[in-house]
Amino acid sequence: MAWESNEDVANLRESIRRVLGDYRAQDLPRLQNPLAAVLMPFYEESGRDYLLLTERTYLVETHKGQISFPGGMRDPGDRDLVATALREAQEEIGLDPRRVEVLGRFDEYCSITDLIVRPFAAYMESPFSLTVNPHEVRELIRVPVDFFREAATLRWEDRVHRGKELRVYFYRYGDKEIWGLTARIIKDFLDLIEK
Repeated sequence: MAWESNEDVANLRESIRRVLGDYRAQDLPRLQNPLAAVLMPFYEESGRDYLLLTERTYLVETHKGQISFPGGMRDPGDRDLVATALREAQEEIGLDPRRVEVLGRFDEYCSITDLIVRPFAAYMESPFSLTVNPHEVRELIRVPVDFFREAATLRWEDRVHRGKELRVYFYRYGDKEIWGLTARIIKDFLDLIEK
């Protein structure tokens, strides 16, 4: 599905809900890998849909300075991975879980740090206010969804990591480089939604 008109934009939330409702998300084998969850927060502003990302600080333990989704490792007190994604989004960007509709889950991925990451698509109810945690988040990045549909915005490189060849995706948004696992999840997710 492509979003060309205001009517299409208004239907993004329902399209994601419908597609993920019918989709059987792929789980990775459970070995010794720690579990993590991320929130893919979409929202509407002035008739246009956006995806909210974060630029990490250089104070965090891993992926310093990279652009990512709000999220992190599962805590023992989290009832499930949805709770992990919502808790982490609240801690990192001050997103009130009551202002979020979780639309469904997507395939699991293994990060280069060996985390199993489960993404959840969500829609943020407007109006919303966010307060970033300055230890974890340097900046909020608000990217129009239609930006990711433009062929010229995506490039890739084939790299070798631990003896295995990987395709690494990159999106250039202004002066920001969205790459690695975040870019792969975005590309795979929007490929599914637009089928």
